[in-house]
Amino acid sequence: MTSSAPALDLLVRVGLALLLGVLIGVERQWRARMAGLQTMALVSMGAALFLILGAYSFHGDGDPTRVAAQIVSGIGFLGAGVIMKQGSSVTGLNTAATLWAAAAVGALAGAWMWREAVTGAIVIVTANGLLFPLASRMDRARLWGGRETHAADYLVELRCADDAEARVRAAITGVVKTAGLQLNSLRSETTNGLGEVVVRAELSAVTRDDAALEDAFQPVNAEPGVTSFLWSAEAPRSGR
Repeated sequence: MTSSAPALDLLVRVGLALLLGVLIGVERQWRARMAGLQTMALVSMGAALFLILGAYSFHGDGDPTRVAAQIVSGIGFLGAGVIMKQGSSVTGLNTAATLWAAAAVGALAGAWMWREAVTGAIVIVTANGLLFPLASRMDRARLWGGRETHAADYLVELRCADDAEARVRAAITGVVKTAGLQLNSLRSETTNGLGEVVVRAELSAVTRDDAALEDAFQPVNAEPGVTSFLWSAEAPRSGR
């Protein structure tokens, strides 16, 4: 890079980083992940801006590559914010990795390595789109290449208005059929709250997959009248 660059050239670099960030973010937004369209676009654009800052703001006073190095490490703090742990289940790892990769794409765009930046964005979107269903099928397989799997019992609790009880129970039954779960019990209890009912479902799964359970019950949680959705998991009882 030269010590100065036309403003139009810099705008094109930042614009490319923003466009590629949007491309990556569309896939994340479509899957309703925590970091979606805006986050990916801003991360990619911000990485480009920081790289441009390092390249054009230091003239013999320091190493401009230090800014790029700080992008690599600094984005880790943002990624850590989307990683959530509930029991033995950890979610958000793929989103954090996508954030990290989006920063790399933005840095490449800022350095005007546009071929590498475009290729990187396409690879990220393709990997997320193709590997996600493959990984899901592998997780749901009882046996795959001798892989050990663990069954689990789940207790799902939904609070809802009493006039929504029938819809919630029907929605739970539908989820059980489509998600390949076994329904052991389904009961409703009134609470101290006026007009409120708690619907509890005891479920069994051949393979424990907490993230899949949460995804499967999202439509039930979105039912009108539902106020809360809680679940817990434990190892299956003996004899099952």
